Amino acid sequence: MLVQQKPLYIKVHENDNVAIIVNSQGLPAGTQFENGLTLIEHVPQGHKVALTNIAKGQEIKRYNEVIGYAERDIKQGAWIEESLVILPEAPPLASIPLITRQATKLEPLEGYTFEGYRNADGSVGTKNMLGITTSVHCVAGVVDYVVNIIEKELLPQYPNVDGVVGLNHLYGCGVAINAPAAIVPIRTIHNIALNPNFGGEIMVIGLGCEKLQPQRLLSGTIDTYPIDLKDTTITSLQDEQYVGFQAMIKAILSTAKAHLEKLNQRQRETCPVSDLVVGGQCGGSDAFSGVTANPAVGYAADLLIRAGATFMFSEVTEVRDAIHLLVPRAATVEVGKRLLEEMKWYDDYLEQGKTDRSANPSPGNKKGGLANVVEKALGSIAKSGSTNIVEVLSPGQRPTKKGLIYAATPASDFVCGTQQLASGITIQLFTTGRGTPYGLKAVPVIKLATRTDLANRWFDLMDIDTGTIATGKETIDQVGWRIFHEIIEVASGRKQTWSDRWGLHNQLSVFNPAPVT
Repeated sequence: MLVQQKPLYIKVHENDNVAIIVNSQGLPAGTQFENGLTLIEHVPQGHKVALTNIAKGQEIKRYNEVIGYAERDIKQGAWIEESLVILPEAPPLASIPLITRQATKLEPLEGYTFEGYRNADGSVGTKNMLGITTSVHCVAGVVDYVVNIIEKELLPQYPNVDGVVGLNHLYGCGVAINAPAAIVPIRTIHNIALNPNFGGEIMVIGLGCEKLQPQRLLSGTIDTYPIDLKDTTITSLQDEQYVGFQAMIKAILSTAKAHLEKLNQRQRETCPVSDLVVGGQCGGSDAFSGVTANPAVGYAADLLIRAGATFMFSEVTEVRDAIHLLVPRAATVEVGKRLLEEMKWYDDYLEQGKTDRSANPSPGNKKGGLANVVEKALGSIAKSGSTNIVEVLSPGQRPTKKGLIYAATPASDFVCGTQQLASGITIQLFTTGRGTPYGLKAVPVIKLATRTDLANRWFDLMDIDTGTIATGKETIDQVGWRIFHEIIEVASGRKQTWSDRWGLHNQLSVFNPAPVT
């Protein structure tokens, strides 16, 4: 028997003049809510309904922030679809005061541990993977060929090794490696090789004639730790000792065996949660993202930070319009300045490309109820929780502190994931309202559905349902604790994410703002 759900909407703040519809199929004209509000037309799920009459040019407010201005008069009970919302100007960076405020004092959270792989440099991995770094895209096909052999023939001999991943990318040659912006891709590829889930075993495959020679890649950039070449193996396919393709493959497999022998000796050990580096990202967002999944992730982020861990959030264009809310949360004036610097850098980058922030959101985001990038940004920053931002990273940099970190990256799912991998995450939380099979092979990705509809329909792709917040079955705090415990279980290897179970992993997409020659 089909049980009719009572009409529900979510109003985030008492000052908001819009709310979003909760019900699965939306609600038809004539629907009346308990407070007397009556819909004058059909409003789809996740889309906004006018709670009052809104005059042309009047502010449209959600999250107690202006998300736009009415394109024409809007009657109470009407559907406020995308075309009715005029995009406001982005907050001028120069006008944002560098005044910091202390975040709410949170009690330390003690006694929580996970089972991880401790590395010689003190970092701790959640997986025990062999990573094969490439210096140039030309060798990607060879690396894929070798990875297939390692998975089928070698890994069964090394039961303590979780897998092998070819760290392929589209960089390395036909590029201006000495251009100022080249620091981003070079730093990124260098730091990916140092991700804690690879156990310090550095294996590099190069071609021989590429601009980005392996030694140059391993030396890194001015703001990275150089990799000791004596602990690294480099195979250059153009070396004259290799006669024929099979000679190359034999040499690479021999090198891989040496690294696998070392990795196989590693064992999980009990580590404090403070050793975790967790990334937060959203993709295929909808209007529920900012009221269910992202706030719950933010609560989990606060728990992690209370336990001494590191939580990292990103996506420049999806925080840019909420930067005035983030700068006051900077731990120091210097951190606030760094936030503004990264926003300015990306503003200039978009301007050079003859585009702007209005290119975000995507068609799917809009179908899910997000009118524009302002509304998206206000929901996106909920992932950051409530603590002070202690450090700001440029794309591909690694943190030097623990706590809440802002790592500047593009908003693109696969680019952001790649950049967070370079910044040292060992596990990632990924929120989605529209749904995506996104995954990273190098780190576990816990996917959170913003709506119960999605969690039920994609029951074997979504790891956590946060839609229970929208229907009142659970609170943000309760779901936040569920996420926290899920992180510990996955990080310990006791639970497998759906993307790892099915082997759904995106290729790396290194951010390259530098010229291609």
